[in-house]
Amino acid sequence: MKNLITLAATSLALVAGSAWGQAPNDAQIAAIVVAANQVDIDAGKLAESKGSSADVKAFGKQMVTDHSGVNKQAVALVTKLKVTPEDNATAQSLKSGGVDNLKNLEKLSGAAFDRAYVDHEVVYHEQVLDAIDKTLIPNASNAELKALLEKTRPAVAAHLEHAKMIQKSLEKH
Repeated sequence: MKNLITLAATSLALVAGSAWGQAPNDAQIAAIVVAANQVDIDAGKLAESKGSSADVKAFGKQMVTDHSGVNKQAVALVTKLKVTPEDNATAQSLKSGGVDNLKNLEKLSGAAFDRAYVDHEVVYHEQVLDAIDKTLIPNASNAELKALLEKTRPAVAAHLEHAKMIQKSLEKH
Protein backbone atom coordinates (compact mmCIF):
# COMPACT_ATOMS: atom_id res chain seq x y z
CA MET A 1 0.00 0.00 0.00
CA LYS A 2 2.68 2.49 0.98
CA ASN A 3 4.61 1.43 -2.13
CA LEU A 4 1.70 2.44 -4.34
CA ILE A 5 1.39 5.82 -2.68
CA THR A 6 5.13 6.24 -3.14
CA LEU A 7 4.76 5.25 -6.79
CA ALA A 8 2.09 7.91 -7.33
CA ALA A 9 4.25 10.50 -5.64
CA THR A 10 7.26 9.46 -7.70
CA SER A 11 5.26 9.65 -10.92
CA LEU A 12 4.18 13.18 -10.22
CA ALA A 13 7.55 14.17 -8.84
CA LEU A 14 8.83 13.51 -12.35
CA VAL A 15 6.68 16.42 -13.45
CA ALA A 16 7.74 18.77 -10.69
CA GLY A 17 11.33 17.69 -10.36
CA SER A 18 14.39 17.66 -12.51
CA ALA A 19 13.46 14.51 -14.43
CA TRP A 20 12.93 16.72 -17.43
CA GLY A 21 16.15 17.49 -19.25
CA GLN A 22 14.20 20.52 -20.37
CA ALA A 23 10.89 22.07 -19.49
CA PRO A 24 7.82 20.35 -20.94
CA ASN A 25 6.22 22.02 -23.95
CA ASP A 26 2.50 22.71 -24.31
CA ALA A 27 1.84 19.44 -26.18
CA GLN A 28 3.56 17.47 -23.39
CA ILE A 29 1.71 19.45 -20.71
CA ALA A 30 -1.58 18.62 -22.44
CA ALA A 31 -0.74 14.90 -22.37
CA ILE A 32 0.21 15.12 -18.68
CA VAL A 33 -3.04 16.91 -17.81
CA VAL A 34 -5.17 14.33 -19.63
CA ALA A 35 -3.26 11.42 -18.06
CA ALA A 36 -3.43 12.87 -14.54
CA ASN A 37 -7.17 13.44 -14.83
CA GLN A 38 -7.81 9.99 -16.30
CA VAL A 39 -5.99 8.33 -13.40
CA ASP A 40 -8.35 10.05 -10.97
CA ILE A 41 -11.42 9.31 -13.10
CA ASP A 42 -10.61 5.59 -13.16
CA ALA A 43 -9.94 5.44 -9.41
CA GLY A 44 -13.08 7.48 -8.74
CA LYS A 45 -15.23 5.05 -10.73
CA LEU A 46 -13.86 2.19 -8.68
CA ALA A 47 -14.52 4.08 -5.42
CA GLU A 48 -18.10 4.79 -6.52
CA SER A 49 -18.78 1.10 -7.02
CA LYS A 50 -16.55 -0.47 -4.36
CA GLY A 51 -16.37 2.04 -1.53
CA SER A 52 -18.06 1.04 1.71
CA SER A 53 -18.37 4.54 3.16
CA ALA A 54 -20.97 6.93 1.75
CA ASP A 55 -18.32 9.68 1.89
CA VAL A 56 -15.86 7.62 -0.17
CA LYS A 57 -18.52 6.77 -2.75
CA ALA A 58 -19.56 10.42 -3.03
CA PHE A 59 -15.95 11.59 -3.27
CA GLY A 60 -15.28 9.03 -6.01
CA LYS A 61 -18.30 10.30 -7.93
CA GLN A 62 -17.11 13.88 -7.53
CA MET A 63 -13.65 12.93 -8.85
CA VAL A 64 -15.23 11.34 -11.94
CA THR A 65 -17.42 14.39 -12.58
CA ASP A 66 -14.79 17.06 -11.92
CA HIS A 67 -11.85 15.40 -13.67
CA SER A 68 -14.01 14.40 -16.67
CA GLY A 69 -15.00 18.06 -16.97
CA VAL A 70 -11.38 19.20 -16.93
CA ASN A 71 -10.44 16.61 -19.55
CA LYS A 72 -13.30 17.80 -21.80
CA GLN A 73 -12.03 21.37 -21.47
CA ALA A 74 -8.45 20.30 -22.16
CA VAL A 75 -9.44 18.29 -25.25
CA ALA A 76 -11.56 21.17 -26.55
CA LEU A 77 -8.66 23.57 -26.02
CA VAL A 78 -6.01 21.45 -27.73
CA THR A 79 -8.43 20.80 -30.61
CA LYS A 80 -9.05 24.55 -30.97
CA LEU A 81 -5.31 25.26 -30.82
CA LYS A 82 -4.54 22.37 -33.20
CA VAL A 83 -2.10 20.94 -30.66
CA THR A 84 -1.72 17.18 -30.49
CA PRO A 85 -0.94 16.01 -26.95
CA GLU A 86 2.57 14.58 -27.04
CA ASP A 87 3.04 11.39 -25.09
CA ASN A 88 6.02 11.57 -22.77
CA ALA A 89 7.67 9.73 -19.91
CA THR A 90 5.69 11.61 -17.26
CA ALA A 91 2.31 10.91 -18.88
CA GLN A 92 3.29 7.24 -19.30
CA SER A 93 4.42 7.05 -15.69
CA LEU A 94 1.15 8.54 -14.50
CA LYS A 95 -0.82 6.02 -16.56
CA SER A 96 1.15 3.04 -15.27
CA GLY A 97 0.93 4.33 -11.69
CA GLY A 98 -2.83 4.62 -12.14
CA VAL A 99 -3.05 1.04 -13.38
CA ASP A 100 -0.98 -0.17 -10.41
CA ASN A 101 -3.19 1.77 -8.00
CA LEU A 102 -6.33 0.19 -9.48
CA LYS A 103 -4.82 -3.31 -9.23
CA ASN A 104 -4.06 -2.67 -5.56
CA LEU A 105 -7.50 -1.22 -4.83
CA GLU A 106 -9.31 -4.07 -6.61
CA LYS A 107 -7.79 -6.53 -4.10
CA LEU A 108 -9.25 -4.61 -1.15
CA SER A 109 -12.73 -4.24 0.28
CA GLY A 110 -14.57 -2.49 3.05
CA ALA A 111 -12.69 -0.13 5.32
CA ALA A 112 -9.31 -1.23 3.90
CA PHE A 113 -10.43 -0.16 0.42
CA ASP A 114 -11.75 3.17 1.70
CA ARG A 115 -8.53 3.99 3.56
CA ALA A 116 -6.27 2.97 0.66
CA TYR A 117 -8.32 4.96 -1.85
CA VAL A 118 -8.44 8.10 0.27
CA ASP A 119 -4.78 7.87 1.32
CA HIS A 120 -3.82 7.68 -2.35
CA GLU A 121 -6.09 10.61 -3.21
CA VAL A 122 -4.41 12.79 -0.56
CA VAL A 123 -0.91 12.07 -1.83
CA TYR A 124 -1.96 12.28 -5.47
CA HIS A 125 -3.64 15.67 -5.11
CA GLU A 126 -0.67 17.04 -3.12
CA GLN A 127 1.64 16.02 -5.94
CA VAL A 128 -0.69 17.35 -8.65
CA LEU A 129 -0.77 20.74 -6.92
CA ASP A 130 3.01 20.73 -6.70
CA ALA A 131 3.29 19.89 -10.40
CA ILE A 132 0.75 22.55 -11.37
CA ASP A 133 2.58 25.21 -9.35
CA LYS A 134 6.19 24.34 -10.12
CA THR A 135 6.12 22.91 -13.62
CA LEU A 136 2.88 23.03 -15.56
CA ILE A 137 1.78 26.65 -15.10
CA PRO A 138 5.32 28.12 -15.29
CA ASN A 139 6.09 26.21 -18.49
CA ALA A 140 2.79 26.61 -20.33
CA SER A 141 3.56 29.05 -23.12
CA ASN A 142 0.03 29.29 -24.51
CA ALA A 143 -2.06 31.78 -22.53
CA GLU A 144 -5.26 29.71 -22.82
CA LEU A 145 -3.51 26.55 -21.60
CA LYS A 146 -2.01 28.48 -18.69
CA ALA A 147 -5.45 29.94 -17.90
CA LEU A 148 -7.02 26.45 -17.88
CA LEU A 149 -4.35 25.23 -15.45
CA GLU A 150 -4.84 28.29 -13.23
CA LYS A 151 -8.62 27.83 -13.32
CA THR A 152 -8.29 24.15 -12.39
CA ARG A 153 -5.87 24.68 -9.50
CA PRO A 154 -8.47 25.76 -6.87
CA ALA A 155 -10.56 22.65 -7.60
CA VAL A 156 -7.52 20.42 -7.11
CA ALA A 157 -6.80 22.19 -3.81
CA ALA A 158 -10.43 21.70 -2.76
CA HIS A 159 -10.21 18.00 -3.66
CA LEU A 160 -7.12 17.69 -1.48
CA GLU A 161 -8.84 19.31 1.50
CA HIS A 162 -11.94 17.15 1.01
CA ALA A 163 -9.80 13.98 0.81
CA LYS A 164 -7.96 14.99 4.01
CA MET A 165 -11.30 15.51 5.76
CA ILE A 166 -12.49 12.05 4.72
CA GLN A 167 -9.11 10.59 5.72
CA LYS A 168 -9.54 12.01 9.25
CA SER A 169 -13.07 10.67 9.55
CA LEU A 170 -11.92 7.20 8.43
CA GLU A 171 -9.17 7.20 11.08
CA LYS A 172 -11.84 7.44 13.76
CA HIS A 173 -13.46 4.19 12.63
